Amino acid sequence: MLINSKDDFKNFVKEVQSKSSYKNPKAFGIARLDKSQLNKDKTLQATFSLVNYEENFGTFSVFFEAFLQRGLEIGNDSEAVVELKEEDINFALLMFKPFLDEKGHKNIDVLKAVKKYFNSASFAFVAIFDDVEPKSVECVYLKLYLLSNKKVELRSLNLNGAFSVLPNLAWSDNKPIELEYLRQNENELKMSGTYPKIDFVDKFPRFLAHVIPEDNTRILESSKVRMGAYLAAGTTIMPGAAYVNFNAGTTGACMVEGRISSSAVVAEGTDIGGGASILGVLSGTSGNAISIGKKCLLGANSVTGIPLGDNCIVDAGIAILEGTKILIKDKEDLEKINKGFKFNKDLYKAMELSGLNGLHFRMNSQNGQISASLNKKAVKLNKQLH
Repeated sequence: MLINSKDDFKNFVKEVQSKSSYKNPKAFGIARLDKSQLNKDKTLQATFSLVNYEENFGTFSVFFEAFLQRGLEIGNDSEAVVELKEEDINFALLMFKPFLDEKGHKNIDVLKAVKKYFNSASFAFVAIFDDVEPKSVECVYLKLYLLSNKKVELRSLNLNGAFSVLPNLAWSDNKPIELEYLRQNENELKMSGTYPKIDFVDKFPRFLAHVIPEDNTRILESSKVRMGAYLAAGTTIMPGAAYVNFNAGTTGACMVEGRISSSAVVAEGTDIGGGASILGVLSGTSGNAISIGKKCLLGANSVTGIPLGDNCIVDAGIAILEGTKILIKDKEDLEKINKGFKFNKDLYKAMELSGLNGLHFRMNSQNGQISASLNKKAVKLNKQLH
């Protein structure tokens, strides 16, 4: 089909999407692949400059047809990874002819860049059709990008099994190197003086290796944020004990001087004090993901193992775990801001207080009793810092 006008393109897309084998993806994008040093069929890392989520199905239709013309049908599995050939790129650019001279078509801009660098790198078209456990490195990276680019909400994607899919790698200047390659070539690399500077060893790259944050977001050490983290604009990640894991992060401007473990979500205006820890789903919460509400304060070196509502404080140095016994004070005042919850006893397990607003957890310095009373302090971030 010759595409000479935008109407021709619309008709082309309509024809492709009418085919019985066609299926809209949940997400898709083109990735530049870093391949194994030992096995060129193995992908170590996938880099996307643009990811699409439930959008731009016309662009997807172009690639669906390109693959179909060389005998490949995608959409029958939960995901698809197709290594691009030059014929795919040329076909796509031919279909996009009416748009090539216009600005603002981001997927076409990506395709032009792929065309420019095609002979020096490997590229793949990656698509997700059903949000199930990822099967490929490329699919894991696509999901991490969707999170870190804030295309989807935290905890909305299935990342079960991602650890087993991603290989453990040495990273040098954001490039992955297989550990086995280093072992096999240790003598040659070291004696020739070409042994690489290893920055860290992990399955996940760093957030800043793949994501450009907003102008008012600060990350003072690149090692403090893992790829797949979700950082709202205005968030500050301090050095030292701060850390944000994948599928975790902030939904509004926050100060982070402590640890946000995997699947933990922190709302706007919250201050996570130096060394404070929010437990993740694998660290003592019985698999229950923790959310921290708006304008909370987690004191230095505190531990929070239950969800908190808005305007809560956990004093420095204390641990609020699911089974921690909490003495309740200010019952009537707390009931007023927690409609529907009746404080009908004096002692609660912390888990029973999950998600309540206005709690101030503190420890009696004489007998060690941890109590929760009405929080009368306002937590305010310094606007100049966010």
